[in-house]
Amino acid sequence: QVQLVESGGGLVQAGGSLRLSCEASGRTSSDYTMGWFRQAPGKEREFVAAITWSFGSTKYADSVKGRFTISRDNAKNTVYLQMNSLKPEDTAVYYCTCKFGALLSESRSRYNYWGQGTQVTVSS
Repeated sequence: QVQLVESGGGLVQAGGSLRLSCEASGRTSSDYTMGWFRQAPGKEREFVAAITWSFGSTKYADSVKGRFTISRDNAKNTVYLQMNSLKPEDTAVYYCTCKFGALLSESRSRYNYWGQGTQVTVSS
């Protein structure tokens, strides 16, 4: 089992920045891929970004490219999501997730473990 705990959400004005953190514990491995998804009210949970534990390869949704950056600190078993130039449409609950293997994926069904989520609200 892998436990994921997110932090760093909050309320920010449009154009502002937030950094989310996700600490992993339990049966972690260098052969994992970590990711962030988000879910707005009344919408499906959607892919935001992913990173491989070992090489740090990354993948982003088109809607966040150039504004969000995913990174990891292997020594701390922590993944970060730096969010800049935030827009009201970024408002959602953000979930940290991980999957076995080093293949980047945008598919929710491929991820094995999920955190509880952290709320991000961007006011206009």
